Amino acid sequence: MAVHRSRREKRNLLWFLVVAVVAALALVAAGCGGDDGGSGTDTTAASGSCDGSIWVLLPDSATSPRWEADDRPYFEKAFSDAGVEHTIVNAEGDAATQQSQAEQAIADGAKVIVLTSNDTGSGATIIDTAKEAGVDVIEYDRFNTGSSGGAAYVSFDNVAVGATMADVLTPVIDGLGDTPAVFMLNGGEEDNNAFLFRDGYKATVDEKVSAGDWSLAGDQFVPGWGANGEGQTIMEQALTDANNNIDAVFAANDNLAQQAINALEAAGVGSVPMSGQDASAAGIQNIALGKQTMTVYKPIQAEADIAAKAALALCAGDDPAAITSDYEFQTIGINAEDGKPAEAGTGVPYLALTPTGVTVDNIMDTVIADGFRTIEEVCTGDTADTDFCKENS
Repeated sequence: MAVHRSRREKRNLLWFLVVAVVAALALVAAGCGGDDGGSGTDTTAASGSCDGSIWVLLPDSATSPRWEADDRPYFEKAFSDAGVEHTIVNAEGDAATQQSQAEQAIADGAKVIVLTSNDTGSGATIIDTAKEAGVDVIEYDRFNTGSSGGAAYVSFDNVAVGATMADVLTPVIDGLGDTPAVFMLNGGEEDNNAFLFRDGYKATVDEKVSAGDWSLAGDQFVPGWGANGEGQTIMEQALTDANNNIDAVFAANDNLAQQAINALEAAGVGSVPMSGQDASAAGIQNIALGKQTMTVYKPIQAEADIAAKAALALCAGDDPAAITSDYEFQTIGINAEDGKPAEAGTGVPYLALTPTGVTVDNIMDTVIADGFRTIEEVCTGDTADTDFCKENS
């Protein structure tokens, strides 16, 4: 994978390009004398710079703390460092609000919109509306089926996210004994990612259930990713239906894991093998406390870095799939119709990053080492008394 140039190299390259353009213009002026009747030179295209504004549309602050705590500051820094006019807004879970924000971005002359939609339907509408107005859209983290497709999709390999959950949980579940009952607590159906995450862990669940090694206690999607506690309600009903005989939970993110933990504790079941995603501070604390087995770490700085570079490339009229980064990713394709991954060169260009599974054994080597989380924010309250915090804080 190619590595992007350092800031100093970029400044040197930009200076070289500016000098070259100035020299070229001087030659043109000398050749044309004082004639000002010819067409001008497009210096913006020649220098590859972004001369417009970029808008970032975030979905909410309830389904995950990442959008405001992590994504916003990363985008703010990236575009500020690039000297590009930008606006970052949050719809707070309201699709109509996000639609209005998109319309405002178009009216204000945005060249690129980075979109994390509230749902695929409203997201598809935003994409098509923006494209009709000549505005490029990068679909960020969440893909929107049913649209004509954005200019690029930047996210982690979402099937691999679910597969990572299965890779970590499988030996733990197998160690429980005879035919453990497994429940799949999936994300919201309005989010295409929820289906891809489920595809990743469902492949293992189906195989184990077919072999008679596990039983399936339930498989339910949680509206809105449990923004209003829906996941806990679903889990409470599932425990009632199963007479509390649920031995493991594939929770699609840390927020749903917490809601499942709440339901299990209220029912007196206690801790069971539990997945999660986002490597949130609360998720890491639950792992240290032994309430959650793992989370999937998707370095948001890496995701935002690649999305910002793709947005800047589009703004400058360049190919977003041709960017380079210090962070590893591969460019494949994804189908606008059904949101399924496709071969490179087909569908919407999909800049897919690789996720990492985090357990208590590698917290220090992953999220702490990267500075994504700190010991100080993790080792508070009851978590401070855990073996993990005593050994590392």
